[in-house]
Amino acid sequence: MRISAKTDYAVRAAVELAAVTDEHPLKSEKIANAQGIPLRFLENILVQMRQGGIVISRRGAEGGYRLAEPADRITVADVIRAIDGPLAAVAGERPEKLTFDGSAEPLRDVWVAVRASLRDVLEHVTLADLAAGALPDAVRSRTADPDAWLTR
Repeated sequence: MRISAKTDYAVRAAVELAAVTDEHPLKSEKIANAQGIPLRFLENILVQMRQGGIVISRRGAEGGYRLAEPADRITVADVIRAIDGPLAAVAGERPEKLTFDGSAEPLRDVWVAVRASLRDVLEHVTLADLAAGALPDAVRSRTADPDAWLTR
């Protein structure tokens, strides 16, 4: 899976918002500075996140951004979908919609399985988990395997 800089920035911005302990909105400048994200790029990302229902915004001197839902109800998958669409698309199509001929016929099932594996992690890690530094055991157990850290 390729994770774009845009998606990485979106997740980091969402986690920054999840870490806020009060109800005051955060200014985009503060999020950008805290996470080292170029401000103009972040502003475009925040618009997409607002359109995707991840954040809400308020204008004015006391304005800024807040999460649209409690952090424990927003998953990493939700943020990715708001920015990039489906977790696993093949040439822009959902894997279950694909058909392949001949010896490639079983490939659809491989792409569906890939999507299921992504969901196993991304749909079970919330912004609250990340903000607290407390990943679910299922994720921790995957990273405990030294093979998970090897580049292939």
